[in-house]
Amino acid sequence: MAFSRVSPLDAPSRGTFRRAAVMLCSLLTSLVLLHCLADRCSTTTSITSSSSSSAHSPGKASSSSSSSAGLFEDLRSLRTKRLVYEWTAGSEELATGYGAAAAAARSSSSSSSPPARLPEEPPEEESLLLPPPPPDLSVASRKVSPRFAGKLSPLGEGSKKLPQALIVGVKKGGTRALLEFLRVHPDIRAVGAEPHFFDRNYDNGLEWYRELMPKTLEGQITMEKTPSYFVTREAPARIAAMSRDTKLIVVVRDPVTRAISDYTQTLSKKPDIPSFESLTFKNRTTGLIDTSWSAVQIGIYAKHLDNWLQYFPMDQILFVSGERLISDPAGELGRVQDFLGLKRIITDKHFYFNQTKGFPCLKKAEGSSKPHCLGKTKGRTHPNIDPEVVQRLRDFYRPFNMKFYQMTGRFFGWDD
Repeated sequence: MAFSRVSPLDAPSRGTFRRAAVMLCSLLTSLVLLHCLADRCSTTTSITSSSSSSAHSPGKASSSSSSSAGLFEDLRSLRTKRLVYEWTAGSEELATGYGAAAAAARSSSSSSSPPARLPEEPPEEESLLLPPPPPDLSVASRKVSPRFAGKLSPLGEGSKKLPQALIVGVKKGGTRALLEFLRVHPDIRAVGAEPHFFDRNYDNGLEWYRELMPKTLEGQITMEKTPSYFVTREAPARIAAMSRDTKLIVVVRDPVTRAISDYTQTLSKKPDIPSFESLTFKNRTTGLIDTSWSAVQIGIYAKHLDNWLQYFPMDQILFVSGERLISDPAGELGRVQDFLGLKRIITDKHFYFNQTKGFPCLKKAEGSSKPHCLGKTKGRTHPNIDPEVVQRLRDFYRPFNMKFYQMTGRFFGWDD
């Protein structure tokens, strides 16, 4: 029996054409479904169904690869935006990002079809790749302490700000001790050196001044201290030009004791200067005080305060007693913390009294676990001053002190 061999070039049978037509229809149907999924359907069921169809139709998988890649590229973009949202909790940015992704996904649709209304909530596609967190863990429900809020941002270093509070005086009043004590507080960041911006370096501009400041987080206060500001005539106007909300702190001390301390500091640097007695008087015989000498002039507190009150109300100025800063540091620091609107964190437990130096020291300084006292330049022994000269100075300062007590509403007891 003879058999006929079919040549490879013979025309395909009708059944082959039928199978090819079925496959082509299946491919076209899959493309339509995929397009619908990218544009409007956006459901888990649709994507699952489409993926299943692709697995059973090899010809379809290769033909639809371009469209499928575009869709999943959009989904990856949505996932990235969701991660950014989880980090920054920026709901407005989230809506914008999802809107842009949805617009990109629709760009391949027919221009004749009306645009779909943008959803108010993120579309459901993103739930396939990154399920939303449970309600109790959502970004909106997280409560962060203001002290640590900045540390949760990608730029947790903080930023440099102009100071919100200044220690403006007075020289030899105890400003260094106050600043060192305040730096223990976690919500205070302060410059160590004196910037002297509002008296000597004002022409350098506010940006130069800002760069000197330490970085602060949300809820922290930036501070600096320059005692000469209190006696600089231009300082109040310049500080007010920076911000009229600036809080001012002035450490004051018995003006006679302060003048002697001022002289002692100068004497340690210039041993050949004239005696305290000769510098105090214009004429020793008549007893006329030389108010042009800075050691005397600084202690006329009422005169300097008049200048500050032209630019700042009294409730924005806090006067700290230099004497009480030694005898009761926690009490004075409590007043300062209240004035700055901070929690009273610095208390008695932070101090111990150093008998050698004669003033309180910190048990633990900022950023250290060791006790800390001010340097050897603090607490110098004063030279012996003629008691008659001291009394003359007390008589000179008395009327100015009384006026200062009235202006501040606080009795400092320098004339007892």
